[in-house]
Amino acid sequence: MEKVNRPLRIALTKGRLEKDTVGLLEKIGYDCAAVRDKGRRLILPVGDTIEVVLAKAADVITYVENGVCDMGVVGKDTIMEMNGKFFEIADLGFGKCRFALAGKKGTDFYSGYNVKTIATKYPNVSRSFFEKKGMDVDIVKIEGSVELAPLLGLADAIVDIVETGTTLKENGLEVFEDISPISARLIVNMVSLKMRQQEIESLIKLIEENLN
Repeated sequence: MEKVNRPLRIALTKGRLEKDTVGLLEKIGYDCAAVRDKGRRLILPVGDTIEVVLAKAADVITYVENGVCDMGVVGKDTIMEMNGKFFEIADLGFGKCRFALAGKKGTDFYSGYNVKTIATKYPNVSRSFFEKKGMDVDIVKIEGSVELAPLLGLADAIVDIVETGTTLKENGLEVFEDISPISARLIVNMVSLKMRQQEIESLIKLIEENLN
């Protein structure tokens, strides 16, 4: 692990969570002009004491877990799917949506005794959900529009992130059951919290005091 003679490094999930986190950092007094005018840069200064690393959600966890970033902001969906060794410190309250089980409208998903096929981008979340129900399912990993799977007859249902439900409705699908709420979480590397305890705890306190 790097020596700690560098700014506190925070990995942010690109996109909406990045924008919401930047807004939060500005609210607590940090200058995020470099992040707002980032161009193609991926490592950016926030004042003199913090630098932000922009990454995909799964990579945020990887960077924090391996200690090259001290902290990270990532969705609970990615945390649930990947697990990992880090501290989940705070629910930031933005990026709200939910995991849901969904399928063709009017389908009685839980009827019958045949093994159901589930299409999803989140096989670990799906497997855990059905294991708790004592159900044996076949899981098909889909990278793109998972809504296609039941429409094409590939799967009996899907496990996916639902925000408004509009995409489901427009494709003749409906939510059968909500699985878990999702929102942005603040995570911290275990070693960083020991080595840079005062810096990190001060920042966490500021963040928590300014959550809506």
